[in-house]
Amino acid sequence: MPVPKVLPVAAIAVASSLLLTGCFASGATGTAASGDKRIRVAMMQPPRSGLSPLSDDAFKLSRWSTAETLVTLDAEGNARPALAEKWRRTTDLTWEFTVRDGVRFHDGTPLTAAAVARSLTAAATASPKPRILDGVGLTVEARGDTVAVSTAEADPLVPERMSSPQLSVLAAKAYRGKVVNPVGAGTGAFVLTEVNGTSSAALDRNEHYWGGAAKAPGIDVTFVPDSTARAAALRSGEADIVEAVPVSQASLLDEKQITEVPMPRTNTLYLNTSKGTFKDASLRAAARRAIDARALVDGVYEGRADVAEGLLGPALPWAKERKGRTSATAPGKPDGASVTIGTFTDRAELPEVAATLQQQLQKAGFKVKLEVREYANIESDALAGKFDAFVLSRATVLDSGDPAAYLYSDFASDGSFNIAQLSDPAVDKALRKAAGTASGDARRAAVLAAETAVLNTDAAIPMLHERVVQGDATHVVGSAKDPRERELVTVDTHIK
Repeated sequence: MPVPKVLPVAAIAVASSLLLTGCFASGATGTAASGDKRIRVAMMQPPRSGLSPLSDDAFKLSRWSTAETLVTLDAEGNARPALAEKWRRTTDLTWEFTVRDGVRFHDGTPLTAAAVARSLTAAATASPKPRILDGVGLTVEARGDTVAVSTAEADPLVPERMSSPQLSVLAAKAYRGKVVNPVGAGTGAFVLTEVNGTSSAALDRNEHYWGGAAKAPGIDVTFVPDSTARAAALRSGEADIVEAVPVSQASLLDEKQITEVPMPRTNTLYLNTSKGTFKDASLRAAARRAIDARALVDGVYEGRADVAEGLLGPALPWAKERKGRTSATAPGKPDGASVTIGTFTDRAELPEVAATLQQQLQKAGFKVKLEVREYANIESDALAGKFDAFVLSRATVLDSGDPAAYLYSDFASDGSFNIAQLSDPAVDKALRKAAGTASGDARRAAVLAAETAVLNTDAAIPMLHERVVQGDATHVVGSAKDPRERELVTVDTHIK
């Protein structure tokens, strides 16, 4: 049964009051002076790995401006200095980064080349390692005030890779246990002081931040997976900033409180190519033919999305140059073939997307069962190939600003996020070529060729490209509206 788009107002009020009671209590302790109030943030997903930067939790640390990387990316995706002042390529396999002078970690210890090498080596030797390092044999060596980063094969994207939040540089204290612990170990504008499991976190202003002290005295974070409760927190004044407002709730908010940003995120149906119904390429093609993406955009997303023509969307204008499928398989007959589609509740639209897909595929002749859980409780099964299909909202340039890393992670035979269980020599060859091509038009052409190779397998059916809807109270000044979801609260963000 499809999930209702909009709950009755009374139901929303009751549910929200139950879910939010006490959630933002810590924010109430902030100073009352105008312009000096702590910022209360409602986040969508709770930590998955204790806020370890080696997991997707790294993006929370980045959005709170507490953990930093050697480089950052500008709006065009070009690498810019951060903890590294400059860099140069010294050989085909090695890049040298000069570490910024005068930076201290939150525990007072100095940022050094050795500290950088320690963090990057921990990432490169982790199991599983950060997806930005998929297919990259990375080794790191401290050389005076510089860090030499070498790869097994020539890699023109090393500087961009170093911008991934999963390669954050932390103090030695973070690496003393079995899990990397970022509390009090970053270099950013805010010091992570407290983490209460999967419920909340607190950060205080770093008075000695190398980039200048932040305008806000601190941040109080509450993790609110329930989308209705997140939106209600903004309406009720319980939260100042709310991430990922679902489209079903956007119309209930004041237009002055929401910002809609086209983003490099694709809602995709991944099909299991290694076993089950969709091991048959003709049945994957039948599923592709059965899906009506326009119905999803207009119905589930209320027009706040774009129909997908490929895996890469309008956030990358050059993706329009794609050739598309060049050898599409002819659709077969489902004849009642059974499939189980998995997805998660953390993004409010996905259960309804899955329900709509169930109806579309059943109409085409499939028998379809749905399995819906919170993301933290379903990711491992998805990666293990326990579903015939999986609906995922996937950022395509999240890590390096370049989609080659995403394509490799999701579709290479040894990719760390290969939900489709794809193992295709032609795809692997195209992905390797894209990864090894220098930045510029040639690399973009290689990326589009790799995208075409993936599309030809029907291992993934791109349905739509999302737009992020962020909620800000009218008294919030300077919150970041970042399509890459790396920034949220910055040194300039404050409450007026």
